[in-house]
Amino acid sequence: MFLVPAEESEDRVEQHKTAVDAAAAAGVRRIVYLSFVNASPDATFTLVRHHWATEEHIRASGLAFTFPRMNLYLDFLPRMVSDGVLAGPGGDGRAAVVARDDVAAVAAALLTADGHDGATYDVTGREALTFAEMAAAVGATYKDETIEEAWASRAGYGAPDWMVEGWISTYTAVARGELDTISDTVARLIDRPPITLAEFMRAGDRPPRG
Repeated sequence: MFLVPAEESEDRVEQHKTAVDAAAAAGVRRIVYLSFVNASPDATFTLVRHHWATEEHIRASGLAFTFPRMNLYLDFLPRMVSDGVLAGPGGDGRAAVVARDDVAAVAAALLTADGHDGATYDVTGREALTFAEMAAAVGATYKDETIEEAWASRAGYGAPDWMVEGWISTYTAVARGELDTISDTVARLIDRPPITLAEFMRAGDRPPRG
């Protein structure tokens, strides 16, 4: 079974646990769960803690498992730009952003082949970029906000504090170097290199497929 994380919510971990328990009751033998790089109980990116809790529940279930751990989606970056500016407290940190198509291709490879039980794979792009470099690639400029500026600039969205903290901690996790590791998972499992942000932008709406 391929388990894709639920939409961010305060009870997301409970939703995941319910899905895992239902899978076990139905006789599922292995779960491929799409997790996130450096999943841990104290990850800076607060929403990543949900992935750690889900991984732990899957391990405790006794089912076979495989955890592809994605980095930030590079295809989402243009949507993070507002009025030509990508703003957040990311400093000079780097993230090995990855295309959704590459994550999907890796998931398909893990679901259709044996030999991956109990394995965890970081699924990343082939380059680690700063937010300034990401902004330039999507035709924007980067503003390195303070934490206070980040909270203030997002106050108008009317989102709950836990969600705003999740948005902001995306940047601070990058600033602390928690998303900068580059892996060879994509190239090794689907026999082609990951798509870069520049390639994605040149291709328009869809990245090139190998």
